[in-house]
Amino acid sequence: MMNSQISTLSKRKYTHNILDSIEVEMEITKNPFQLPIEKLFTMAARINKKRSFLFVSKVLGKHLPINPNKGLLTAALLAAKYAESVKGLECAEKDRLLSLFTMDEPSFKSISIVPSPVNPLVIGFAETATALGHAFFACFESAEYFHTTRELLLDQDPEITFEEEHSHATSHLCYIPREMIQHEREIILVDDEMTTGKTALNIIQSIHAQFPRHDYTVVSILDWRSEDHKREFALLEKTLGITIHVVSLLAGKMKVIKYKELHEHLVEKGMNIRMEAKVEYLQLSSFFSTSNFISINSWDEAPYIQETGRFGLRSTNNEATQFKIEAAATFLSQKRKGKKTLCLGTGEFMYLPMKLAAEMGKGVFYQSTTRSPIYIQNTEGYGAKHGITFPNPEDHSISHFVYNIPTCHYDEIFIFFEREIELKNLKPLLNELEKLQIKSIKLVFFSKRPEVNLCQKHSINLP
Repeated sequence: MMNSQISTLSKRKYTHNILDSIEVEMEITKNPFQLPIEKLFTMAARINKKRSFLFVSKVLGKHLPINPNKGLLTAALLAAKYAESVKGLECAEKDRLLSLFTMDEPSFKSISIVPSPVNPLVIGFAETATALGHAFFACFESAEYFHTTRELLLDQDPEITFEEEHSHATSHLCYIPREMIQHEREIILVDDEMTTGKTALNIIQSIHAQFPRHDYTVVSILDWRSEDHKREFALLEKTLGITIHVVSLLAGKMKVIKYKELHEHLVEKGMNIRMEAKVEYLQLSSFFSTSNFISINSWDEAPYIQETGRFGLRSTNNEATQFKIEAAATFLSQKRKGKKTLCLGTGEFMYLPMKLAAEMGKGVFYQSTTRSPIYIQNTEGYGAKHGITFPNPEDHSISHFVYNIPTCHYDEIFIFFEREIELKNLKPLLNELEKLQIKSIKLVFFSKRPEVNLCQKHSINLP
């Protein structure tokens, strides 16, 4: 049996073997845009007792590097599907979007797909779907957006909390102006995939207890809910007197068979030779707007920025945000030296790095760090062939991971941090990246620490 390969049993049925330990049988029931399944995801084994497998997206930009425009196009296709199936609107751009999606290096800018008077509140789920949710929201002429967070803020109480039981970090917090959710308009929840749908049901119940309404929509790239899970949705609809629409690019049924336990293997062996990289510090604070919110961590005093959506955005902000992104991308493009560049988002901070990567020219790939521990094995088709781990530079109590960066693969890497970080807290990450023989590492910050900032210490010219 081949490790980590999709076997096609028919046009609708597939089997995915994961490291000769877990077998996932899938039957596709809905594929409205006829997207090839192998273009959407592969799989990996999670180090998590609650769920042993992971769908590793090829369009999300989390565990696998992608062309950043593919991530933006995926969100646009979801917006087109929402417009058609939920609102009964014809999407004139659909064929063009599908044509672009098939290209290896498409060029795409977010466009208005869903016109007003459709005016929902869009919520992206941390950490994996913050960019997907934001890019989906950017396709609306009139909407509001925020993403959930795992961040604890100083002197701030979240308006809503809910749990994601299977996740490595289960608690979601929502820090938004009360008026952004205190209404009866439709709420759209955006996640990368649904296996049981419990996360969506949890947040719907949390919202409805305080801010009831009639209409909810759950949007995801993949929908693997069983008939029992779908009945749980129907039961909640009946109990609360609500309607829950579901939109996905691919839906089906799956069965997971676990044959044996895997031995924990997080980090690759044998590559401990470090090549000292040239490290540059780039500051983008002049392009973006700082908020009044800071972390509860006493050593992490740089403020968060406004443009992430963590604290709420409106469609009227989108044009100004795009202008800021284009200006910042021009500055970053001038700093590019290599032909093959990786732009790396960090944790929940995914959308702005993805958008910047999309504006930085050809040969730019995008992905993000993650909290999710995954088994590493360099096997064809497996979702985590390579991996490094390090303490999160913004909170050393949390382990972070980056997957699928082979040694000597990139000429340079831009690492995007929402807030400025002291050099000593970046050392573990830099040490791991130097083992990957990356010649140039550029650390990009979007807000300054209140003291003498790190860029000034290193005599870096600011834009």
